[in-house]
Amino acid sequence: MKVVVVSDTHMPRMNKKLPDRLLRELKDADAILHAGDWTKLSVFEELSAFAPTYGVAGNNDGSDIVKRFGPSRIVSLDGCRIGIAHGHGELKRAATEAHAISFFKGEKLDAIVYGHSHIPVLKKPTNGGALIFNPGSPTDKRRQERYSFGIFHIVNGTLSAKHVFYEDKS
Repeated sequence: MKVVVVSDTHMPRMNKKLPDRLLRELKDADAILHAGDWTKLSVFEELSAFAPTYGVAGNNDGSDIVKRFGPSRIVSLDGCRIGIAHGHGELKRAATEAHAISFFKGEKLDAIVYGHSHIPVLKKPTNGGALIFNPGSPTDKRRQERYSFGIFHIVNGTLSAKHVFYEDKS
């Protein structure tokens, strides 16, 4: 199973369309995860045309998106449990990852996906913990060198993750 993982699309302000590099990966995706800051519900509709799409609301999302998705969720895909949260909150930006993880205290998860910081993160689990993953942003790299998103491959209940980095968001 191929799962494309995105966050912080901030469309249409940061880009008028999904980047070509992302579109190429979406064509054969089995599922899509979005960790918030869609900013327009049309992004969900566009992603959903490729594969079932699961996500959460971010701090830049309007009430329609917040009502539809909420702040966190757990998705089961091909035997893996994945927690998704944007990561924003009362804590400082440096605590984004910790805040996202706090949504899933006591849950047995294979991965936790978060966004908000626009900083790509991949931390492999130790002692049976969850993989921690921030895909970065496909449209708003901020202080990062390149734009990014992620791909999870799930085979027989085992999840592997990688980032896809690229220079041009067109």
